[in-house]
Amino acid sequence: MQSTETHIPSSGRLAGCTLFITGASRGIGKAIALKAAKDGANIVIAAKTAEPHPTLPGTIYTAAEEIEAAGGKALPCIVNVREEQQIISAVEKAVKTFGGIDILVNNASAISLTGTLETATKKVNLMMDVNVRGTYLTSKACLPYLRKSKNPHILNLSPPMNLNPMWFKNHCAYTISKYGMSMCVLGMAEEFRGEVAVNALWPKTAIHTAAMDMLGGAGIEKQCRKTDILADAAYCILTKPKTFTGNFIIDEVCKRIFKVRSKNIIFLVGAAQEGKKLSGSQQEGADGAKPSGPVAETFRVIQGAVNEEHVRSTQGVFQFELSGDGGGTWYIDLKSKGGSAGFGKPPVAADVVMSMSSTDFVKMFTGKLKPTLAFMSGKLRIKGNMALAMKLEKMLSQLNAKL
Repeated sequence: MQSTETHIPSSGRLAGCTLFITGASRGIGKAIALKAAKDGANIVIAAKTAEPHPTLPGTIYTAAEEIEAAGGKALPCIVNVREEQQIISAVEKAVKTFGGIDILVNNASAISLTGTLETATKKVNLMMDVNVRGTYLTSKACLPYLRKSKNPHILNLSPPMNLNPMWFKNHCAYTISKYGMSMCVLGMAEEFRGEVAVNALWPKTAIHTAAMDMLGGAGIEKQCRKTDILADAAYCILTKPKTFTGNFIIDEVCKRIFKVRSKNIIFLVGAAQEGKKLSGSQQEGADGAKPSGPVAETFRVIQGAVNEEHVRSTQGVFQFELSGDGGGTWYIDLKSKGGSAGFGKPPVAADVVMSMSSTDFVKMFTGKLKPTLAFMSGKLRIKGNMALAMKLEKMLSQLNAKL
């Protein structure tokens, strides 16, 4: 299952930034570090492997060599996140060396995919100490310095919150510990809103790391994707403004948005050559600024994907009144020739007006929230042609199938 997708190119936006990455001596943490290093970033490698491990590759020093070879500056620090003083000492050393901290990546994690009766107490303690307590204490130590940065971020490698028992029944202790990291995102994103962005990133499917080799044995790499996919997704998040906060991102969503955005650049260049232009409402907000963020990216995806078949089968105009980041009035016109989507009121009268939060809209478009469920739970309010509104779920599934 190795990915063949084009990698997201470095933009130079992390040049001079200091990233404090736990567990960065190997695997996902090192991949994120190397991606940032290509921009010329400073990387604090906060990991406990100083001497070569008998079975696991890499140390903080070999990782430092790779980071500097990639174009970054490295500061290897021996840090076991179970030891608060080691965290504090590394943070102080980072600030003294690089002048501050701009980004924290809480990547260090312990894993034991075992049932309740099979999980030894020491394993429970390890997962709770590393995953929950370590994430909390490292964030606490870095936050005073993050608040001084121009565009600070905390990124936790943890999953979206889902209370379906299936995620607990086979490895209850591990799930609790990873959800503890996710709860740090929920709490800190709100506590430091406007000051520090706090988000979570999680892979859609298994990522090949040394830990996966230990868990799955020989040949497991053929069933996994590369760490570069998560590194690309992390890069997308960490280069966003600090207003992008409180989100739980699946790596494939970042990759898909970038891929479609790249296709749309080609589409827009071709349209300009033919003398065609998007309407002003599609391009700019009321203040003349171009909308940005997950909602804007989602509508760009829609704009690039709608076609005559969608128009023929739907014959409706949807207006969205969205609240929150990237909110405002947006539309999808699936009645006019060719179809269109963008910011502002639709070019013709809307058949359906839908009101919801911008976060739920993005979830709905990416398949994480079904329109029917959103309506039944009160997250989505609908005015107008209800029968036409029922076509939305089918339309979204068709659009997703194209991407």
